[in-house]
Amino acid sequence: MKLIESKTLATAAASIEFTSIPQDGTDLLVLTALRNSTPATGWADALIRPNGATTNLSSKALYGTGSTAGSLPNSTDIYHQAVNGGSTSNTFSNSIIYITNYAGNTAKSISVDTVTEQNTTAALQAITAGLWNNTAAITSLTIVPSADSFEAGCIISLYKITKGSDGIVTTS
Repeated sequence: MKLIESKTLATAAASIEFTSIPQDGTDLLVLTALRNSTPATGWADALIRPNGATTNLSSKALYGTGSTAGSLPNSTDIYHQAVNGGSTSNTFSNSIIYITNYAGNTAKSISVDTVTEQNTTAALQAITAGLWNNTAAITSLTIVPSADSFEAGCIISLYKITKGSDGIVTTS
């Protein structure tokens, strides 16, 4: 696993984008600490857009709040569920986004595991299974809030997973 790029927002942003993703890996791993400027709610969502795509995307999320559980289908986007918003100040949602075979010529599976880190009973944990039904290699990745903007202080890091010459995944 090798860090490609890490970004920390100095000011609010309407999106976070990685461009020119190297094509010499097998999978991508994205670690996030995100906060949305939504003032009145506990959280908002974000959208994952490989190569800026807004079509051929689908996802299904399973979520739990400690008192409620459910599922959320979506046939038009890949959701990063539950980005902290206005309910608890200075707290960020944390997530892991994993994208398999990003440089290959098959559809891309994208999984997201996220949790709001709130000091309230409104905390939420979600696991999302997504698919970008496109055979293009992923050369850029954009995360877009579903409402408002990402606040200053958000951190997002992009890593590539590679195979060694023996075909085994290596870390460095």
